[in-house]
Amino acid sequence: MKVAPPDGDAPAVAARPLIVKKFGGTSVATVERIRNVARIALASRRTGHDVVVVVSAMSGETDRLVALAQAILPLPDGREQDVVVATGEQVTVALTALAIQAEGGEACSFVAHQLPLLTDSTFTRARIQRVERGPILDALARGRIAVVAGFQGVDEARNITTLGRGGSDTTAVAIAAALDADVCEIYTDIDGVYTADPRVCPDGQKLSAVSYEDMLELASLGAKVLQVRSVEVAMKHKVPVHVRSSFTDVEGTRIVDRQQVIEARALTGLACAPCQARVELVGLKHDPEFVVQLTHLLAERNVCVDMFRHTRRAPEDALADISFALPEEELPRSRHCLEQLVSSLGAGMLRISSGLAKVSLVGIGIHSDPGIAARLCRSLAQQDITVLDFVMHELRISCLLRGSDARRAVCALHEAFEFPARPSPSLQV
Repeated sequence: MKVAPPDGDAPAVAARPLIVKKFGGTSVATVERIRNVARIALASRRTGHDVVVVVSAMSGETDRLVALAQAILPLPDGREQDVVVATGEQVTVALTALAIQAEGGEACSFVAHQLPLLTDSTFTRARIQRVERGPILDALARGRIAVVAGFQGVDEARNITTLGRGGSDTTAVAIAAALDADVCEIYTDIDGVYTADPRVCPDGQKLSAVSYEDMLELASLGAKVLQVRSVEVAMKHKVPVHVRSSFTDVEGTRIVDRQQVIEARALTGLACAPCQARVELVGLKHDPEFVVQLTHLLAERNVCVDMFRHTRRAPEDALADISFALPEEELPRSRHCLEQLVSSLGAGMLRISSGLAKVSLVGIGIHSDPGIAARLCRSLAQQDITVLDFVMHELRISCLLRGSDARRAVCALHEAFEFPARPSPSLQV
């Protein structure tokens, strides 16, 4: 993402601290909750801050809109689906501006084309290329709270695009980067980042600070607190992020440079990605070109995979197998093409296993302590949990399991690695 230079005709903004506040679907689920968002924004405005608010659609609205599109066509055209689902944020952004006005403040709402917030043309999961900040600066200079629709953008042809699930996080961080904001606050229904999702593992402990690198791993592996691309943007542009609750005033979790996290854990936490599938191409002729064709096919469809393996059965064997994991929601878009590819490559079979989960242990200490992997496997074996696949990287270990075992696995590993017994890392100011 490129940060747009200041517009020549944009009014100068006084040197007031600037906060970008993002509110997710649960935070704007009802009219009363939208009023609460307005009061939070105004409280910051009255303490001398300039405020930009980014909002998602009301809870459940995006699912409802996607279902409407799928009721017409089971695999909707991406361009038309984006036109449908982007309406959810258009409703919320205007209601939030009205709520701020009803509370005695001044506010101006913006949908993506009014800035504009420019993206590429990858419909349903576009990437932000540039944020034009002139209209927001103008609103702030006039003493208004700028309220921006999250999740949506426009491409160079002015087609409406959307940024994928959780895309409002990325909208907020991108705007914070473009405006050089002092902090980007992500308001959600939990009060920070935990060593394990407290809804899955009641012993999960809130962290006061997490490094960009560790948060990037956690987000990419299933922790739903932040969209992974929002962490990428924050890390690239050094945007301080504060994850906190819409419903309490307690301090949340700060996402910052690793150097600012003192007394950091060797192990940061656990992430769980449910609804995973494993795809196996069995009995292929051993030829590296097949891997090239497969990865190119997946990239064309913007399908992200993990735990990729290309295994020759034996040094003297002419056959090989390829396997990888991906979210089940990706199967409808990729199954037909995979079947065609398998047929053209002459594989023995295409085997797809669904109903799986990926459980991952994240931390900087993983690569330097070989005993961690042994302890992880022993802990799962003691719970009679079968590991279907296993990968180890510098900052994480991931296990593919039956979905029905995921909750037990997270709780067992959280106890085995003694997360509750260790103090939460603190933040160096």
